[in-house]
Amino acid sequence: MKKINYLDTIISPIITEKATNQSELNKVAFKIHKNASKKSIKKSIEKIFKVNVIKINTINKREKYKMVRGKPGKKKGFKKALVTLKKGQSIDLTLGV
Repeated sequence: MKKINYLDTIISPIITEKATNQSELNKVAFKIHKNASKKSIKKSIEKIFKVNVIKINTINKREKYKMVRGKPGKKKGFKKALVTLKKGQSIDLTLGV
């Protein structure tokens, strides 16, 4: 497997209503590289945001096939990480890194 740079591990934060509600519980959701491991995710988040990570849950969202304007199309799948931070710490996603 090809080694991934820690800046390439995290693609973007996921900002939805559910993810915003989870932020009250010190949890943040990120879209990540499909080959990223939990160890590499933890290292990259700790380096970039300077926080302590307690736990990481990863989810593989599979691609979905749908009809788009009468023709078959598909939504791309991605890998998602739900990161639990140490109590009292948070990541402000509204600021640019």
